[in-house]
Amino acid sequence: MTASEKLDVYNLLKTASAQILGYDSREFCGGVPEFTDDPKPAEAVPSDEAPVQNKAKGATLESIASKISVCQNCVLSKTRNNTVPGEGVSNPLVMVIGEGPGEEEDKTGRPFVGKAGQLLDKMLAAIKLDRKKNCYIANIVKCRPPNNRVPEQQEADACSGYLAAQIHILKPHAILAMGRTAVQNLMKTGQGINALRGKMLDYNGIPLMATYHPSALLHDERLKAPAWQDLKAFREVLLNIQPDYEA
Repeated sequence: MTASEKLDVYNLLKTASAQILGYDSREFCGGVPEFTDDPKPAEAVPSDEAPVQNKAKGATLESIASKISVCQNCVLSKTRNNTVPGEGVSNPLVMVIGEGPGEEEDKTGRPFVGKAGQLLDKMLAAIKLDRKKNCYIANIVKCRPPNNRVPEQQEADACSGYLAAQIHILKPHAILAMGRTAVQNLMKTGQGINALRGKMLDYNGIPLMATYHPSALLHDERLKAPAWQDLKAFREVLLNIQPDYEA
């Protein structure tokens, strides 16, 4: 508040007081006090200089993998043989995100290397994607759930910071979510895979598409045709982002 505004308020209150008391107290108080302007508030920090929250500031994929290797944030740490942080190129066109490690992944520490992983590699190859050339592959949880069960929400939440940090560092141009667990956790939704698959979604500004998990295709071959339609639609998105990615 400015000094003049304070003076106006002072005079207003004294006038009201005089009407109530029957005399003006200013006659006995030694004059009007001096007022000064309030100090200006500190300037807000520009958004591009504001502290980074929930980001991997200063972190690397290696440092995140190191933290994952000793993580005990949930019960999955008690039954794992190896953590499975992810693998692929450091500047991916696509980040592929699945549900969680299986038996083979738990043995090797690598994502998608079992039968579902072999099918995933074929699915990616069909649209000119490869974990060694233009993809990075990770999962919602970094430790195998016992008997390959679906990760519980508290387990997914315990790993969410690691995955968010990986996405922040990798900055993929697009995300391919494999299965219900992946897309529900990424998009924070309760909708099922049938309602979400094949649609262009948005994950913090990154185009995201979901399709069936390869393990679902191994159990039900009828899902292969719609999954192929999803992949072709995803390919068109990638061509719009990077027209020469298939070269």
